[in-house]
Amino acid sequence: MKKVLFATTALVATAGVAAADVTFGGYGRFGILYNDNDSTGADSSTDLTSRMRLQIDATAESDAGVVFGARARINADGNGTTNGAGADFNGVRYFARSGGFEVGVGNIFGALESMPGQYPIDLGLTGLGYDYTVYTGADAYTSTGEGALNGVEVLYSAGDLSVHVSASDTNDRIAGYVAYTWSGWTFAVGGQDSNDASDTEWTATAGGSFGVADVTLAYADNGTSGDRVVLAGRFDVGAATDIEVYVGDEDGSDTGYGIDFNHDLGGGTSLRGGVAKQYDGDTVADMGVRFNF
Repeated sequence: MKKVLFATTALVATAGVAAADVTFGGYGRFGILYNDNDSTGADSSTDLTSRMRLQIDATAESDAGVVFGARARINADGNGTTNGAGADFNGVRYFARSGGFEVGVGNIFGALESMPGQYPIDLGLTGLGYDYTVYTGADAYTSTGEGALNGVEVLYSAGDLSVHVSASDTNDRIAGYVAYTWSGWTFAVGGQDSNDASDTEWTATAGGSFGVADVTLAYADNGTSGDRVVLAGRFDVGAATDIEVYVGDEDGSDTGYGIDFNHDLGGGTSLRGGVAKQYDGDTVADMGVRFNF
């Protein structure tokens, strides 16, 4: 989404009137996905996998400098049974932003979902189950659904400090985190109150760099879903290639781990692939190409 494909600017011949912008961006990916299906006892499967995601961001700025905006996506996922037909708009996130403050409503990002360290890597082509994320139940921006019910959130940042609080009618959730960056390391702690005993109760992360490696250690108390702890890292192995790894432990489940590679082909394109042993015992692997636009 770094490259703007389309922008409209409304300019009025009056001093002090700000611009309105609409930008389109996103990415596409396609390749193969393997699952040995050990947890279900079904036969192993190897299928085509694909995604086309178009994101639309629209903003307008008032004379007082307040930015109002909205974000929506069209997301088409393909697998062994569909080529992504029938894609539609997701729920819209609306926001107002001024300085370091932002208020969002609708399909909100969610405090725990947005907390630094929750997505320390992006494994393979598809994420391969995202077992390297420690939280398991919280509000999150969804690309294919409505999102949180009556979701509202407040974000604030000032220098190295960031704070995010969110709430919704989904399980009557109220969540928040505080994060601070010091000497290149980011430390964050978050908590949540919910009427669902399986939702995440609190989580903490710490991440930074050791020379060529970026590392993150994360923990979450996920209520009746069990505690989860993950150590993840990213290593550069060349000018255009990096390797990502993780190992995680979850109460009542197998140890999970995975490794991948990402090779930059230039022009926003990359070759990606990985393999992971999930907490449920399944081994999954993928490989393919991604192109950003």
